[in-house]
Amino acid sequence: MYKITIDGKTMVGCNHDAWLTTPKIWFENTKQQKEYGAAFTGAREVSANRTAPQSGMNTAGLTFSRLTSYYPLQKNPFTDRLKISDEIEYLTNILHKCENVKEVRRYIEQYDHSRFIDDIFIYIDNSGDYLIVEPYKLIEGNDPNYVLANFCPSITDNEQARKFDRYRNGEDFLKTNKIEPSLDYGTALSDTMHVSRKRNGDGTLLTSIWDTKDIRVNLYFYHSYDKSLQFDLSEQLKKGDHILNITKLFPKNSEFERLVNYKTPSNTIELRILLVILAGLLALFSFVLGISPIWKKKYATVSLRSAVIFSLLNLILIAYIAVLITNKSIFYFDVPYKHYNSSLISASSYTPFLLLLTFGPILVYTINRLKSDEIKLWIKAILVSNNIVYLVLVLGFAYWGLYNF
Repeated sequence: MYKITIDGKTMVGCNHDAWLTTPKIWFENTKQQKEYGAAFTGAREVSANRTAPQSGMNTAGLTFSRLTSYYPLQKNPFTDRLKISDEIEYLTNILHKCENVKEVRRYIEQYDHSRFIDDIFIYIDNSGDYLIVEPYKLIEGNDPNYVLANFCPSITDNEQARKFDRYRNGEDFLKTNKIEPSLDYGTALSDTMHVSRKRNGDGTLLTSIWDTKDIRVNLYFYHSYDKSLQFDLSEQLKKGDHILNITKLFPKNSEFERLVNYKTPSNTIELRILLVILAGLLALFSFVLGISPIWKKKYATVSLRSAVIFSLLNLILIAYIAVLITNKSIFYFDVPYKHYNSSLISASSYTPFLLLLTFGPILVYTINRLKSDEIKLWIKAILVSNNIVYLVLVLGFAYWGLYNF
């Protein structure tokens, strides 16, 4: 995101980078006297008819943006403050009740905002002053031009910040182009900072450019900057509280349709259940094959070496399935996936290749065991079932592009 202030006008641009498929803009009128109407954008539905706001602006020109970030967990310094029980109510109330960043600070200091350990917020008023809300710290500033990405400024110097492509692109754009408080300039800057990954064409879901002087917002959908929709807050608020589905307002976008139809464990509960079942089967097969050499004297079974190989590979796959279920980014980022702070998760991204390389020899071994009259039927059934699980995983990994460098 960015803010620019020039000639008494402040504009704020927000790129909402997400794999969500339900982007909305909604308008809320004042509930009490001396409050402000506001517009919000967001895509994460927390319950029926309730969406968490990602950005927004009120009729006083106070704007905010929310970004994912990382901050090391530490002892909570705000244990004596009010707890935030409803994130939506908390975030929307700030825009309804506050006119500028000074008021925002006073409001936030009542609450234990360390709850948002994975988020950073920035509030900008129409004078250009801004307030950064980190999990454990508040930072005020009044730079005329400011760029922020997915990091906490208090623990990130500029050299580290420039490792983020979006931040570096935005900072360089501001340095090399004459700054203008215009929609064209904001659109070009937002375009420069947007994300569009080669693997699936995913990236920036929604771009919003907030004009804090004229109190209006322009929206761009799914990193396409050819078409924009403009909303005047005062005109929209006259219509009463209402929600607009952004996907219905823009032309059909093939890359977005791919996102909608792309199934992963994070957006399809049936796939999560299937992966858990497959992991359970692999664990069962590992146990049975692992103890089968004990009965070798009674009747022919798999060798100890083969049992160890099967069990070891199965355990690696079980661990990788757990990684897939808990790390959404793997399905979208480049292969091999690199986790931001776990070398083990990064190393696990080679698991699909390990399975692919070993599947052929294991299949040949299984076929040879099936031809043997000495191998008991239940051992053959275990070997065949284990290979079927491997095949299902190979096909799944291929569908998710986990073999695509």
